[in-house]
Amino acid sequence: MVIHAGAGDHSRELREREVECRQALTEALRAAESVLAEGAVRAVEAATVVMENFELFNAGRGSVLCSDGSVEMSAALMRGTDQAAGAVAGLRHTENPVLAAHVVLGSPQVLMIGPSADELAGRQGIRQWPNEHFVTARQESHLRPGESSQGARATVGAVCLDPQGGLAAATSTGGIRNQPPGRVGDCPIIGAGTWADRWAAISCTGDGEAFIRCATARTLAARVAQGTDLARAAERTLEEVAGLQASGGLIAVGADGNVAMPFLTRAMPRGLCRPGEEPQVWLP
Repeated sequence: MVIHAGAGDHSRELREREVECRQALTEALRAAESVLAEGAVRAVEAATVVMENFELFNAGRGSVLCSDGSVEMSAALMRGTDQAAGAVAGLRHTENPVLAAHVVLGSPQVLMIGPSADELAGRQGIRQWPNEHFVTARQESHLRPGESSQGARATVGAVCLDPQGGLAAATSTGGIRNQPPGRVGDCPIIGAGTWADRWAAISCTGDGEAFIRCATARTLAARVAQGTDLARAAERTLEEVAGLQASGGLIAVGADGNVAMPFLTRAMPRGLCRPGEEPQVWLP
């Protein structure tokens, strides 16, 4: 099990609250571990819910704000055994976007957006809130008139190889600070920010538009399927993102149990848990 809480130049606030961040990452790994017997999809979902509920990470409540001061959230979930996928974008009311993505995964659709996606989640019993619930004073203080949309762009994600050999990936985000309402990055785009098949599971974070243009997650998995070592495949694929003058990072796990956690930024909070071992967490 591997998780990340976004690649970027992390703030003094995040460093000052390092203990809380470590606890959140460890809790996410523990949550995944506790349901691992139910399969990789359940494990990545459980880990992502914990990170969505932690207000210092850019997902769920505490997400960065759009230019109009509102919150719009996206998430994706993919199962490797049959490449079933579910994704949502432009959510404004759903407490845990990754749970909405799971609902879509179980439907004939792959991607649902906006009010219809919120309504679908609500009909399945996923708690709904007014948009103001997701807006925190911390994020309001960071939003400045005229500020570039190249602000905070962190994401949370999880990838897992379960005891049965199944792979899964999940990613969730509030987007980038001061983004125009309606903007969608790579997170819910299957094959760009999220991917899982029989060979590898990948969750990306960073400059979303560049990850879309590189089809980063799918490209990485294709290289692994063709025989490239996971670590080398991850390195080569991130080089393509860098070639677009963009940055970010990713986490990946292969069917052989190898993992990769490369990033092009100053830091990427992340964690790893293997059966029978204590969780490991890395912060800047």
